[in-house]
Amino acid sequence: MPQLGLLHGRAWTVFLGQLRRPPGAVCIRAVRSHSQGQKYLQVAEALFASQLKPQEKSNFIIKTPKGTRDLSPQQMVVREKILNVVVSCFKRHGAKGLDTPAFELKEILTEKYGEDSGLIYDLKDQGGELLSLRYDLTVPFARYLAMNKVKKMKRYHVGKVWRRESPTIVQGRYREFYQCDFDIAGQFDPMIPDAECLKIMCEILSELHLGDFLIKVNDRRILDGIFAVCGVPESKFHAICSSVDKLDKISWKDVRHEMVVKKGLAPEVADRIGDYVQCHGGISLVEQMFQDPRLSQNKQALEGLGDLKLLFEYLTVFGVAEKVSFDLSLARGLDYYTGVIYEAVLLQTPVHAEEEPLNVGSVAAGGRYDGLVGMFDPRGHKVPCVGLSIGVERIFSIVEQRMKTFGEKIRTTETQVFVATPQKNFLQERLKLIAELWDAGIKAELMYKNNPKLLPQLQYCENMGIPLVVIIGEQELKEGVIKLRSVPSREEVAIKRENLVAEVQKRLSES
Repeated sequence: MPQLGLLHGRAWTVFLGQLRRPPGAVCIRAVRSHSQGQKYLQVAEALFASQLKPQEKSNFIIKTPKGTRDLSPQQMVVREKILNVVVSCFKRHGAKGLDTPAFELKEILTEKYGEDSGLIYDLKDQGGELLSLRYDLTVPFARYLAMNKVKKMKRYHVGKVWRRESPTIVQGRYREFYQCDFDIAGQFDPMIPDAECLKIMCEILSELHLGDFLIKVNDRRILDGIFAVCGVPESKFHAICSSVDKLDKISWKDVRHEMVVKKGLAPEVADRIGDYVQCHGGISLVEQMFQDPRLSQNKQALEGLGDLKLLFEYLTVFGVAEKVSFDLSLARGLDYYTGVIYEAVLLQTPVHAEEEPLNVGSVAAGGRYDGLVGMFDPRGHKVPCVGLSIGVERIFSIVEQRMKTFGEKIRTTETQVFVATPQKNFLQERLKLIAELWDAGIKAELMYKNNPKLLPQLQYCENMGIPLVVIIGEQELKEGVIKLRSVPSREEVAIKRENLVAEVQKRLSES
């Protein structure tokens, strides 16, 4: 045993480590007779005693970060159904799938979102790059087009985006959420792709059965023309546009106050803007704006009105013009929009009288952004683009509330067949059967027990909504048959063992 008086630094650490081991008890007896060792022993015993004390619980709370959430298996089923409707429609219109990284170089995202740029999540410097989580799927798409020199593309993208804003969970507003985007990039004749985007929005919202809806349409060129003829300095166009964009949330009185008091606009200029932005209607309003003595003198506004007139013609051919309203209050605050803009709102969320209305704001939006790709191209080559985004989280909030109201049950699995037995020592036979079903592409389950009782197996099938049960026991094995049980009717029939897969497939196709 080493001299204890010389145990310092690392040697002392090793000594304490030895005492923690079972032979440490022998060492302790030896140490007790050594004067210096008794001092070390007291320290060691105090250390061991402190380790034996139960650790105090911290104030740590297990929760998801603010503005995020977990989705239960039942919720995932509902979300997948919504996404299937959306993606199926995108594919029906000829779109290709695309994905981009969850984060981009910070400089890619900056100065693209106007006042909303402050909502971008910045990441710490990692490996010499300043990065930010993507704010939407549009700017990454434009970066992809410029980087790969793509001039034409019809694409869809489903992915998460992040916004550092105050979440409103009841309205389906989160800090982390999914977006479903459809975009058409390329030089085409005016308003044909734009009309298709609005047709897609109508198809998706109709198929989801959310209730009556309206798509508001405007044009950024018309807005800029209004600002110009009303006397807004060009340097304040974006700021005033951002104020107008709030008209769907706050009154004109409050918007006017923001323009005058916070943004320094002359009161008479704000009043002139108010005469325009409180107007909404159909193609007749477009014609009326053509005759407006001030607006008709502005080249930009006339271009926008001309495109809107053409757009309404195509929407009439598509049979959706009655779902679209020309609304001069629609502004869409994002800086990259250059032409037609649109936003879908639900007019009456409840489909049934028992439901309470849920105010979730817009459920889809989009517009034309002809200059965004050129911002990433070294030579400034532009690729005209138009697109739309479906607000999955807000739609999900509506569907989820409906489920709660009517107590709808959701199947969390797609299992079609359960392999069961009423007797012991039949695990091998069950495994053979389920392997045969799996190999045939049939969704099947069994209970992970050697000798399960039959009743719990049947109860599981009823609880999970599994339609068919395959039962094998001694009698069935001797006769070369299998019992096939219908869970809803509880009827059982015996079929030949070799006909199992064919019979199951036949029944599933009939259901």
